[in-house]
Amino acid sequence: MLFCLICTDKPNALELRLANRDAHLKYWGDAGCVKIGGPFTNDDQSVMNGSMLVIDVDNRAKAEALVENDPYNKAGLFQSTEIRAWKWLLGPKE
Repeated sequence: MLFCLICTDKPNALELRLANRDAHLKYWGDAGCVKIGGPFTNDDQSVMNGSMLVIDVDNRAKAEALVENDPYNKAGLFQSTEIRAWKWLLGPKE
């Protein structure tokens, strides 16, 4: 089942994001469930300020557990997180 994870960073948290970025990328790479993902940015893409991932997992509980253990979340980077069931409709599926 697909879920879209929408995470918004706390204000002025770029240093915290950068300090945990390698661990975050390794965590999601090792999870093996990410279909697409990347950071939200400001309009000129010079500052990352959130994350969006589409993951394929068995159920919402698994999605919630993955978000809970994300190094960014554990470091206190996120102001908010949203987990939404998602249906793939447009674009290539790999």
